[in-house]
Formats: sequence, C-alpha cells, structure tokens
Amino acid sequence: MKIGIGIDTGGTCTDAVALDLDTQKLLAKGKTLTTREDLSIGIGKALDMLPQELIRDAKVVSLSTTLATNATIEGKGCRAKLVLFGLTDEYLARMHAPENYKLTPDRVLAVDTHGSADGLIVDEPDWDALFSEHGEWLRDADALSAVEVWADDTGAPNEKRFKEQVEARTDIKCVSASEITSGINVFARGATALLNARLFPIVKEFIDVAEADFRKRGCTAPIMVVRSDSSLMSSELALSRPVETMLCGPAASVLAGKSFSGCDNYIVVDMGGTSTDISVVSGGKAQTADDGIKVAEWATSVRGVKVYPFNLGGDSAVRLVSKQPQLFPRRVRSVCSAAVQWPQIKDQLKELIEGGHHNNKFPLHEFYYLVRKPEDLSHFNAKEQKLIKACEKGPVLLENLEKAAGLDIYSLDTERVESEGIIMRIGLTPTDFMHIKGNYLEFDREASVLAARYMFQEMTGKPTGEITEEDVLGLADQVYDITEEKMYGNILQMALERQYHAAFKDGLDPQTAFLIKQAWKDRNKDGTSLLTHVFTSDFTIVGIGAPTHLFLPEVARALKAPCVLPDNAEVANAIGALKADLNAVARVGISERYIFDEGRPFFIVHAPKGSVRIDNLPEALGYAKKAAEEAAVEEARARGAKGDIKVSSHEEFLMVTSKIGTKVKLGREIVAEAEV
Repeated sequence: MKIGIGIDTGGTCTDAVALDLDTQKLLAKGKTLTTREDLSIGIGKALDMLPQELIRDAKVVSLSTTLATNATIEGKGCRAKLVLFGLTDEYLARMHAPENYKLTPDRVLAVDTHGSADGLIVDEPDWDALFSEHGEWLRDADALSAVEVWADDTGAPNEKRFKEQVEARTDIKCVSASEITSGINVFARGATALLNARLFPIVKEFIDVAEADFRKRGCTAPIMVVRSDSSLMSSELALSRPVETMLCGPAASVLAGKSFSGCDNYIVVDMGGTSTDISVVSGGKAQTADDGIKVAEWATSVRGVKVYPFNLGGDSAVRLVSKQPQLFPRRVRSVCSAAVQWPQIKDQLKELIEGGHHNNKFPLHEFYYLVRKPEDLSHFNAKEQKLIKACEKGPVLLENLEKAAGLDIYSLDTERVESEGIIMRIGLTPTDFMHIKGNYLEFDREASVLAARYMFQEMTGKPTGEITEEDVLGLADQVYDITEEKMYGNILQMALERQYHAAFKDGLDPQTAFLIKQAWKDRNKDGTSLLTHVFTSDFTIVGIGAPTHLFLPEVARALKAPCVLPDNAEVANAIGALKADLNAVARVGISERYIFDEGRPFFIVHAPKGSVRIDNLPEALGYAKKAAEEAAVEEARARGAKGDIKVSSHEEFLMVTSKIGTKVKLGREIVAEAEV
C-alpha cells in the first residue's frame, strides 16, 4: 500500500488526510483550527488525529494552503519593493500602473535602461551608482524584486544582475520576475514579482513548521506543494516562489471536485474561513487563467486554474451599517473560538452590555489581540507600539482601549499593524451565528450570544433586559440570509463574466447588480407580478468546505441547479492535494526579421539564457527546441522531479485578431513539456 499524507492549511482550519494512493481510499482524517500565531500548533494537532504509523510510512506528503491567498485578499505581507528596468516614473504614471497593478511610487524604483527589445543589445546601469543613490530606499525593504522590459526576449540580464548585486551587498532576499513568470506585460510581471516578495514570510512559516513536524514523526517522504495550476513543486522551490501557491487551495478543490461530482460540468464553491473560491469545470476541463490570475486588486501573470475568489468566509466580520448587519471583507477571529482561549472576554462583554455603552460608529464589542510580536518595534509609531504592548497581556476590548493603553479610538489607526499580521481583531462572524443557531457547536456559544446581544441592542435600542433568545436567533437568520445572498450574487457574477465576457469584463453594472439582488429577494415570492426574472444554471454546484452545507442548498435552489454536498467535503482540499502531479512547461519564442538590402530574412531565438541570431529557420527551430526542452527539464528538476523525465515539444504560432477581424501572425514559439 502506497500511503500519501495531504495537508491543507486555511485561514481558519487545518486539515490532514491519509490516503491509499493505489485505491484512492481515505484511511484517516483530522481537522483543527489554524493557529495563525503559531502554525505548528494547528498542523501538529491535525496530524495527531491520524494513525502515526501512516505518517511514518508515507511515501509522499503534499501540502496546499490558502494562507498566501488570504494574505493577498487581506492586504498582508512583508514590506517589499520592486526595481523596474527599462521604464521611467513618468511612463508608469501615464500607463496607470499604480492604479491597475499596485505599482505605487513608494514601492517601485524605475531605472531607465536602453537595451534593445530583441535582446541583442544589453544596457546595464552603473550598479555602484544605483546602490549609492538608492541604498537607503532599498534597505528599508524586507524583500526586494526586479522586473525588466522585454525580459522574455532578452533573457532578463538586468533582473539577474540586480539579484546578484543585492545578494552580494545585503542580506535582503530578492526575486527576479523571470524566475516565476513570463509574458510581454511588464506591469503584470512586475506586480507578480512584487507580490511574490511580499509573500516570502507567509509561505516560509507554513513550510518550515510542516517539514519540522513530519521529520519529528519519523516521516522521510519528499514534501511537495500544490501550485496554482494544479501541478506540484518541491517545498524548497516553494520558498522562493510563494506566489505560485497563491491559489493552490482552490486548485486542490478542483482536483477533489472531479471525484465528488460524477459529471463533466460543475461549479466548485469552496468556502473557507476567509474567502469563498468559485471554479468552473466544463467538459471535464477546469477553466484556466492563461493571461494571469487575479486576486483582490493584484493582477498577476501567474498561470493557473481560473478562480473567482470573493471576501466571504466563516470568519468574515459582521458589523452594523445604518443599524443593519453587513459582511465585511476583513477576517476577524470569531468570538466563540477566542473565548475558548481567553474565557475572560465573556466577562468583559457582560460588563459592556450591562454598562449600556453605545457607539454606532465603532463596534465596541470587538477586541484587539496580538498575533505575533515584532522583533523590532522601532518600525512602528508610538500609538502602534502602545497597542502592541497592551495586547501582550491578552485581548483588549475596543471600549477599554483608553483605560488599557491610553489610546483614543477616534484617532487610532490600526491598518498597518492589522495588514502586517501583528494585531488581529476578535469579532462577530458567520461562525458565531452558526453557534447561535446550533448548526455548529465546536466552541463557546455563550460568548457568541453575548456579542450578538450587544449588536442587537445597538440595532434596535431595546433595553438589555428585554432582549430575548428569539431576538438573537432572528439576528442570526438575517446574517444567514446576507451570507447566502452574497454567495448567490458572486456565483452569478462569475457566470455572467464567463459566459458574456465582452459585456461584463469590467464587472457588473449597477442595473445588472440590481436585477440579481431583486431576483434573490423575490425567490420565494408568491402572487402576481408585472415582471418576474429568474437566473438558472444547468451546472451541478459542488460544495467544499465545512460551512457550505448550511448556505449552499438555498443558493442552489434559487438557481434551480443540482447540488452536491459530498462526504468528507470538510477535508476536500487536503484530498485534492494528493491528486496533483508534477509537470513543467517551457516556451522559447522565435521572431523573424528581414534584411531588405540583401532580400532575405533572419531569425532571433529568445532563449532563457539570452537571445541568439540565426540566419535560417531550420537551424533556429532546432536551437529553440533544444533550449525549450532543456529549460523544461531544468524546471521539472527544480520542482522536485527524480529519475527519468519524459519530454515532448511542438511548434505553436502566435496569432492575434485585429479590430477588423483579420488574423495576424506575431511569431512562433517552441513549447516543451516535461513529465515524470
């Protein structure tokens, strides 16, 4: 029996499974809370739920995680900066790079080099002058990245040299865009490299603690990580390419969905603690984002499974807007789970309720708590330092901030310490309302009820003593409805964008959004209407993640779509992680030029090691084939491939359609694929 161990660490829960890889039989499973302050605790508890001999005898370990995805959605990550070679600040502003790609002036240094687009002329800057002039700006970063115009054609010489210079002059980790991405859009490549640098510590912590735990248990199996395109890479490579793990959780859910749905056309709805990810499989093939995946406001050039993530999870913040409950994108720790760790927060909530404190501008029932203490407090201002020190003693209620830390909530800005994962909030979430309704009772229901009573009091002005259990349950019903409505609306937005891309490429217009909202509102309406509209789908909807069984059936009913809630759905991503394989693709372009004086063409092969001019096509094709296959094998080895590797290659023509409908050939490339 060949045993595989799958681990999936999400924003809320960590799952572990043991699978017989020969028969695909699930042998054991474990699920526990993700401990963001120390990931090793959650991973260790999940592995403790599996028979230890299965872990020891495992032949392969496969990891997936939504930590990078969640960090991107929540705006978290280390302080990263990007050096962009070949453009100017003026050009970046004119092309709206700050707005469209988050390449803001505080993050990006433009260095105007003048190499040729074909790669035959290379222009390097004066490195000593660059580091002398901008050294302070560069050293202020936790991680650096580099991108270069025309890198696919030139071999990215300045990216590579800059990385060498950074490693020789500093102890700052650096990544070049050409290591992780390709394409002609320098802004998307730059955003990818910058985001990759931001995510270094997020993925490193995950991999380090997972490896340490497996080795401690006597497991010597290779540890692999799922990539965004559903393939695998080694844990060592994942440390330098964390951006490639950004959608590995959703990619694993697509792989798991194949065995759950029993059909070729289905929609995977994967609801976790921080976000819900929607993927589409049509004709048995997952939709892919060949032009680059986008998460939150980050448009990248990473190829992978096309995922439509949105900010809805079991730990999404529930707050009041105009005295009505609304869902917010920021993840908070649920009151019920926090009360298990810090029982004293219930006493503070009781005092808040009994004291009759009201402030509709701030959710006074929320707490701040310390996720991790920074090594150097000097990076933070005086108010941030006071908050961090106050939270060292335990969670601090917003109402008590002034008393505990001498801080005024009206002038306190916590965005930076929250986005960097130093401080996190405890507040009401859908998970709390699941406890209130009795659908999920893993933690402390009483704490959820106390916080909900305060929220209901804020909504209605009803005296505390008159608030009943029915009032609190009614509030829970409202939260369930807004959660289902958001899920319904986002599934429809995904379907409209996919089916009518030209009309909805920029998202929903207000009129369509109104019709979707009205369709949800009227789904149970009886009687006569002048106009009735219903959105339906023939695709099966597959629910993955523990909370989906509570919300998805009503959404599927409104869409008149079949719904599948599979057994073991709560650990589906960990199962999917063991269904990924290892392959690598490399592309080498060939461009054609013409010498008019001599009346003949010549060719430029844009190989990874640099461009080469070749005078005849057969020789150019042969050179490109060899370069592509070598690059594919090298990439497969870097991803962890052992033994024999099968390599195949073919020629593709790069075609675009003009505005008048004619096909234009831009060139050709050799595509090589290496498989174990």
